[in-house]
Amino acid sequence: METYLDYAATTPVRPEVVELVTRVLRENWGNASSPHATGRRARATVELARGQVARLVGCDPETICFTSGGTEANNLAVLGVACAAGRGHVVCSAIEHHSVLDACRALERKGFAVSWVQPDPEGVVAPEAFAACLRSDTVLACLMLVNNEVGSLQPVAEVSQLCHERGVVVHVDAVAAAGRTEIAVDALGADLLSVSAHKIYGPPGAGALFVRSGMELAPLFHGGGQERRRRPGTEDVAGVAGFGLAADLARQELTGWIDHLETLQRACWVAVMDLGVGARAMGPTNPQQHVPGMLSFTFPDWDGDALRTALDLRGIRVGAGAACSSGSTEPSHVLMAMGCSPEEAQTVVRLSFGCATELADVRRLVDALNEAVSLQREAMGC
Repeated sequence: METYLDYAATTPVRPEVVELVTRVLRENWGNASSPHATGRRARATVELARGQVARLVGCDPETICFTSGGTEANNLAVLGVACAAGRGHVVCSAIEHHSVLDACRALERKGFAVSWVQPDPEGVVAPEAFAACLRSDTVLACLMLVNNEVGSLQPVAEVSQLCHERGVVVHVDAVAAAGRTEIAVDALGADLLSVSAHKIYGPPGAGALFVRSGMELAPLFHGGGQERRRRPGTEDVAGVAGFGLAADLARQELTGWIDHLETLQRACWVAVMDLGVGARAMGPTNPQQHVPGMLSFTFPDWDGDALRTALDLRGIRVGAGAACSSGSTEPSHVLMAMGCSPEEAQTVVRLSFGCATELADVRRLVDALNEAVSLQREAMGC
């Protein structure tokens, strides 16, 4: 039996979303930019989805720009603002997703100055630490809403207020937050905000960037006027339709999802800590600063790769940090920023639950983990 506990990496596409995507591919395959009836039907599908995604994040549909996913949305936000400004300074938290970190590093190579804000040991960036990095020439601040490795909620609203007082644009990566906490762009003070379909049971390859009205944003690509000239190219009507339905269902079912994930998280934390194998939970101890359904543990006394492999062989699918870093031999930049040693950071096991996860799955995880640790003890002669 397979027990999937890596929902932070990706989620299974909901059956009703699969059905809709299939139907659109079969019956509504027109080019949404074409003026005839076939194109108009495709356009209507895209605009319906735009409204559904807009309701998920609390904005006007006209401010949603569809992309190929969260990575493109993040790059469009970071590079689009910087290229429109031409020069200046960027402030970025040190625990952002690589699509934000690497975009900021690309700006450094182009001559922009970048300040990196470190988190506290629980993975939360303090507003005052962010404010201390702001300069008179700062053009952009980047702070994710939820860290995708340890589940820490960031003080985005407070940071946004400090930035706006100095005229600084704020980008929020909300990819890991969707489906785990409420998102409202005005309450957060976000000028740009990224989301992705495959994190909320939608199809991979679809994402969106909220762009506040009046924002100057240079496109990454050229060659067409689609998406209000921010993202040229023929729209993926089927993928966008699936994203829209997934967003609508996520918004309607959010309260139930949160309750379910909180129950699973409490049960898992207690069970893993009760094993007595030296596990240390990473991330905020205050539940108000932690999204439900995402836990990271380090096992400093054990071989992390061996533990994860042993779990996989027993049908337990877990993560080792951000999926975008899969295969990397480097320790998690998030855990390193939080003060972990490289050796401890390599032992991380990330557990993330979804709407189909049950308490029985947590029990299977704990049994498999106990068995794997016991085998390692025997091999070590303990």
